[in-house]
Amino acid sequence: MTMDDLNTTRPAADEYVLKAAGISKAFPGVKALDDVQLQLRPGEVHALLGENGAGKSTLVRILAGIQPPDAGEMTLGGQVYAPRDASAAMRAGVQVVHQELNLLPNLTVAENLFFQHLPRRFGLVDRRTLNRRAAELLAEVGLEVHPGTKVEGLGIAQMQLLEIARTLWQDCRVLVMDEPTATLTARETERLFEVMRRLTARGTAILYISHHLAEVFEIGDRMTVFRNGGHVVTKDLADTDTAEVIRLMVGRDLSQEYPPHVERPIGPELIRARQLHPRGGSPVSFTLHGGEVVGVAGLVGSGRTETVRALFGADHHDGGQVYVKGKPVRIRTPRDAVRHGISLLTEDRKGQGLVLDMPVAANITLAATRKISRGGLLRRAEEDRHAHEAVKGLGVRTPGIRTAVRTLSGGNQQKVVLGRWLLAGTDVLVVDEPTRGIDVGARYEIHQQLTDLAGDGKALLVVSSDLPELMGICDRILVFSRGRIAGEVARDGFDSSRILALAYSGYVTDAPVTKNGETTS
Repeated sequence: MTMDDLNTTRPAADEYVLKAAGISKAFPGVKALDDVQLQLRPGEVHALLGENGAGKSTLVRILAGIQPPDAGEMTLGGQVYAPRDASAAMRAGVQVVHQELNLLPNLTVAENLFFQHLPRRFGLVDRRTLNRRAAELLAEVGLEVHPGTKVEGLGIAQMQLLEIARTLWQDCRVLVMDEPTATLTARETERLFEVMRRLTARGTAILYISHHLAEVFEIGDRMTVFRNGGHVVTKDLADTDTAEVIRLMVGRDLSQEYPPHVERPIGPELIRARQLHPRGGSPVSFTLHGGEVVGVAGLVGSGRTETVRALFGADHHDGGQVYVKGKPVRIRTPRDAVRHGISLLTEDRKGQGLVLDMPVAANITLAATRKISRGGLLRRAEEDRHAHEAVKGLGVRTPGIRTAVRTLSGGNQQKVVLGRWLLAGTDVLVVDEPTRGIDVGARYEIHQQLTDLAGDGKALLVVSSDLPELMGICDRILVFSRGRIAGEVARDGFDSSRILALAYSGYVTDAPVTKNGETTS
């Protein structure tokens, strides 16, 4: 398929391209899906909504041929659809962009795009053709990386765009997108929506799963809501609003999206970074005080994640000095950072923040082994006590502390990571994409817990691609642009257009650094 193939007229949407009826699926102790239904029309964007644990991902795995249903039947184009595996689903024209990335880190971007379909010449891979075709797809989704770049060197948001690009060249009747914009900024999201509109214009049905309801209303045509494994409703998005959608999803009213802002006394300086120089970036300087939540905004690749990882010692830096409570310290490893009371909730909680096959208790106590051991031996009673306290204090929903953390929803997994660092005795909490892939109810709980920690005198540095999230919980926002801090905006000056102008400034002109949106010269 070429890029021109995406630009054709939209067919009449008067029949279903995919129908699923009476779908049920159970796992030991859990009824994941209970007699649910779904119908997709050609050329529509159909939103599948629900809290974490509602059954959305289970249905996606069934559609993708990864798991069979226990009951029910599906049709694709009027024919029986029962894929035996993921390859059979793809051959039938059902493509899935999973929330959990499925890339090969040791291969290049181009090789991941056309894996198993590499162009060849005289029996060898035709690198010139491969990179040319890859560059076309990368431009289509706005991913500015060289096709020969190894995937292991990309950030999470860049990997997400690569996953999306990988579906564009394949014949696709149904495209399932599970949280595709979770780490994308407004700029990348709009580029993605442009691609989606071209795909639906040629008749592709898109099943769109997202917790960002504003995006759902912008791009979607119809919606289906699941709750607790059951089907709640299917209706046109034009006939509903955000408040009703939330009520249908969670079964209760949420009067507001973010906790009420509370003025807190600003405490002593806990962190000062002076000319901290992340590898491959530019030197940056900033301070963090106890009792405040400081946001970090910027486009993908602006240096946000690189800076916080350098502060935590997860990545090497090329210079600069970090002061903790006024004293200079050397932070070369995460162990150094934890020793000085700094912790990091990574944006990739499953890949870097959790040991998925270990139980909840072990994940909570992982960074505080001295508190649960004596003479090098684990004290199980102490581990259980600390784990129970964290689970209760943070409201972690789990069958038990011996449950594998892999089975928990995204919101509860994030609470487990948070509980680990609180047990470790952190003073400074660095949070990278705190609510990525988390439903609206759990998002509110996470936001409340973060602001409560600031109320307890801790300093929080929150990186997020979700600008409303930053404006909802932060006291001030540092705006990164092309590796440097382009400006700082205080809460009384929060304005999305001002913040976005700063984020784009490094890509347009050598604009002077600003504070609260005003030039400081």
